[in-house]
Amino acid sequence: MLVSCWSAKGGSGATVVAAALAAVLARRGEGALLVDAAGDLPAVLGLSAPDGPGVTEWLSAGAAVPADALGRLEVPVRPGLRLLPRGAMALAHPDRAEVLAAVLASDDRPVVVDVGTVSAEPGPAAEVARVLAASATRSLLVTRACYLSIARAGRLPLRPSGVVLLTERGRALGRPDVEDAVGAPVLAEVAVEPEVARAADSGLLGRRLPRGLERALRRAA
Repeated sequence: MLVSCWSAKGGSGATVVAAALAAVLARRGEGALLVDAAGDLPAVLGLSAPDGPGVTEWLSAGAAVPADALGRLEVPVRPGLRLLPRGAMALAHPDRAEVLAAVLASDDRPVVVDVGTVSAEPGPAAEVARVLAASATRSLLVTRACYLSIARAGRLPLRPSGVVLLTERGRALGRPDVEDAVGAPVLAEVAVEPEVARAADSGLLGRRLPRGLERALRRAA
C-alpha cells in the first residue's frame, strides 16, 4: 500500500501527519517505510540530517540504477519504521517519478510519502510532487479549515481519495465545507494542539506519538 500525504499550501501539517501515519502503520506488525520528498522529516523525527544519497539521487540516476537500490538508501527511525531520505539534489526528473511510485507501491510494507506541497505551477519539482500524490493507492490531502488552503486544493486537477482535516477553534469552515470543496471525504480530524506542536518542534515524533494524534489517524491508516 502506498499512501501519499500532501497539501495545497505550506504549513498545513502534511509532514507531521505523514510521520504519525507511518508510525501508526508500523505498529500493526508489518513495519512501514516513510519516504521524504519534502525534506523536513528528519527534523520532526529527531534524526540527524542524512548525509548520503536519497530519493533525488535515485531519480537523477535514471534507468541504469536498479529498483532495489532504493532499499540501500533507507535509514532506521525506530524498530519497524525506516526512512528513505530526500537526498541533497533538487527534486527533478518527473519522467522517473511514476517508476518511483510503482516501486514503492510494490513494497511488502505500507509506504507513506511526505509529498509536501502540490501546486499547479510548472517545473520538474512541482510535477514530481503531483505524480507522487496522484499515483498513490491512497492520496491524502492534509489541510486546515482555511479558505485559502481549501480554495487552492479545489482548483487543482488532482483529486484526493481522502482528507485529513486539522481542526482549530474559531474557524468558520468545517468538515462539510471541506468535503464539498475538494470532492473527497474527510477520513480523520486532527485537533491542532500544543502537545503535537511540541512533539514536532522537539523532534519527538520518531519516538512517541501524542495520544490524540495517534487516535485521530487510526481511521486514515
